[in-house]
Parts: sequence; C-alpha cells; structure tokens
Amino acid sequence: MVGDGGRKGSSSPLLESSSSSSSSAAGSASSIQTIGNIIVSIVGTGVLGLPFAFKVAGWLAGAVGVVVTGVATYYCMLILVQCRDKLASQEESADVKTYGDLGSKCMGKAGRYLTEFLITISQCGGAVAYLVFIGQNLSSIFEGHGLTFASFIFLLVPLQIALSWINTLSALAPFSIFADVCNVVAMGFVVKEDIQQALGGQFSFGDRKAISPDIRGLPFAGGMAVFCFEGFGMTLALEASMKERRTFRKVLAQAFSGIILVYVMFGFFGYMAYGDETADIVTLNLPRAWTTVAVQIGLCLGLAFTFPIMLHPINEILEDKVKSAECFQKLLGNELSGSERKMGKCVVYCLRSAVVLGLGALASRVPGFGVFASLVGSTVCALLSFVLPASFHLLLLGPSLRLWQKALDVCILICGLLFAVYGTYNTVAGV
Repeated sequence: MVGDGGRKGSSSPLLESSSSSSSSAAGSASSIQTIGNIIVSIVGTGVLGLPFAFKVAGWLAGAVGVVVTGVATYYCMLILVQCRDKLASQEESADVKTYGDLGSKCMGKAGRYLTEFLITISQCGGAVAYLVFIGQNLSSIFEGHGLTFASFIFLLVPLQIALSWINTLSALAPFSIFADVCNVVAMGFVVKEDIQQALGGQFSFGDRKAISPDIRGLPFAGGMAVFCFEGFGMTLALEASMKERRTFRKVLAQAFSGIILVYVMFGFFGYMAYGDETADIVTLNLPRAWTTVAVQIGLCLGLAFTFPIMLHPINEILEDKVKSAECFQKLLGNELSGSERKMGKCVVYCLRSAVVLGLGALASRVPGFGVFASLVGSTVCALLSFVLPASFHLLLLGPSLRLWQKALDVCILICGLLFAVYGTYNTVAGV
C-alpha cells in the first residue's frame, strides 16, 4: 500500500447509482476505529523505502525530515477541517464532502479542476508505485529465469484490467488488510535483521552518516517522507466518519504520534542494518530464505488485489467527467436501457482498461521505486498536502487569523512550492 488515499469508496461511480451518504450526517466510528482508519489510510508500502531515504540523507537528517513532514501534515489536515467548518457556518446549504468540493468553494471551477487533477495524478502515482514495487520484488525472487522487471508488470496488466471491471470493491478489502499485515511482518524482519547484525558486531554505528555531505540527498529524502504520509485526500472523510467529531484533533494527534515514531525507528533501524547497501525497497536486502520469499510474495499478492482500490478515485473522477459530457449523456442516461445502456457500460470498461494499460506502460519505464516515490512526494503530494490547504486557509479565514497563523500559512505555502520545484528538479536530475 502506498499511502492508500484511494480507499475511499466501495461502489463504482457509473455502474452503480447508489447515492453516497452525506458528510453532514452523524458518523458512527469510535476514536479507536478512527485511529485505525487513519493508520490504514496513511501507512503503506512507502514505509519500506524509508531506510533508503535515511541512507541518502543520513540518519539524523532523515529522522528530522520525517518528524517535520509529519507535524506539517498534521497541521494541514486540521486547517483543512477548519476550512470546511467555516464554509458550513457561512452557508447552511454548503455541501462540502470532498477535497474537490472545498477547492470549488474556495477558488471556483478552477479550484475544483486543480484539486481533482492533483488527486488524480497522486493516485496514478500511487498505483504506478504499486506496480513498480511488485515488479522489483518479483524480479528479485525469480532472478535468473529470463523475466525482466517490465515483464512482470505487463503480466499483471490482464489481471488488473479484469479486477478494474468489478462493480463493488468491498470484496477486495480483505486483501488490503492482508497487505498491511505483510507490511508489518516485513518491518519486523528488518528490525530482527538489524538486531542480529548489531549483536554480531557486523557494523559500527560510526560508519553510518548522520547528515549526508551531499545536500541534494535532503530534498530527495524529503520527497520520500512526504510520499509516506500520502492519504491527505481522506482528511474530510475521516473527520466526518467520527461519532464525536470534536475529538478529531486529539485522535489525529495520537495517530500521527505513533506513525511518526514508527517511521523514524524503522528508517533508522533499516539504515543501521544495511548501511550503504540499503536498497530502495528494503525487502530486497533481506536474506534469501523461504520466510523472506513468503513475505515478498504476500506483499505482492496483497498489492495486486488492492490495486483497483487505488484506481477507484481515478475512475470516479474520469467517469464523472464522461457522465457529464453532452455526447455521453444520452448514452448513459438513466432513462435508457437495453443495447444503449450496454454500450455505455462498454465505454466505461474501455476507459478503465485504458487507464490500467497506461499506468502499466508508465511503470515499466520507471528506473526504481525510490526515485519514483520521491518524485511523486515532491510534486503532487507536496501540493495536495501543504500548498492547497495553506492557500484555502488564507482565503477563507485570513481576516480572522492571528499574525503568527498567517505567517505560518505563508511559510508552509512558500516552502511547499519551493520544495515541489527543487525536489522535482533534484529527483529528475539524479535519474
């Protein structure tokens, strides 16, 4: 799972016409359930790239980067909820259910298009990272059998096309949980390996750099850290799902404290265990044993069957645009049936198949998981998680904010933009 912001619905947008529940309705999730939902929405396979980020930036710089990124993400999630609440207090008819709705209220149509565009690109990036992760792990398992990294990706495409045609994705939820379990097991293997090497005296702490002498490694690691906190688009849905929504700030703080601690410890231990040999996916460093292979295959299976969940927001946005297009309104209208409705479904299936094929082709050209994850984190994730929330906050609550709040928002906005520009350049230049 790569920050599973895609787990936001179980019904497909065009093939089922069931209406979504209103975000204004009272939620039913307890504090414990919400903490679990936050962890599931944010923590994913990106964490397996953190030791590589610590290798590139140094263990101290990596730890500071993760903490700063986590705290900034926490703050921006809170101000996003504040923006929604401000609109609700101003307009009784305000219907802000999604990030796109908020963008529309703040910046009009341009705001909606920009927000939905960034969400689409972010989800595409997460989906491609899934395929790259699977391809790299399978190619390491079956090394020497004549199959390349790209071959495994294209072997997955027919399965992913078939899965993308499923109308209801709730049946795939157990695989998502399975992938999370494999993630935890993989992290446990790495920590165990680190302890064994430490007890065996196989490495010296002094050999591990605290801060990389190459300053270009810092934004690269920063992009990876931002990628690991992906799932920002789930903020409003998570808050709305709570039974006691006033406790969201406290619950979010508890969840983020745990996530940040685990991220820092795992990145640190992984780098300590493998040093300069740390791979961009740390499972590739594990010793070749049946237990390691079982964990890698389990991760790949879990991600392969949760790939359609990552695609759901993409399909939802694209199919909504198709549905609103004048040339397709008659074809997909509720008043039609029979062959015309079948033709409409065929259009939807073709669109989903084209999305999978395009993402598969892109994944086959990616040089590595770490480089790609840092690129996605530096660009769309930074814009979604920092730039847009700070902009919305200033637009909606600017006059009522204290000076330090305005200064903080402006700082996040400027730093987010600079990070996106420089991080993108640094990652592309380093490929």
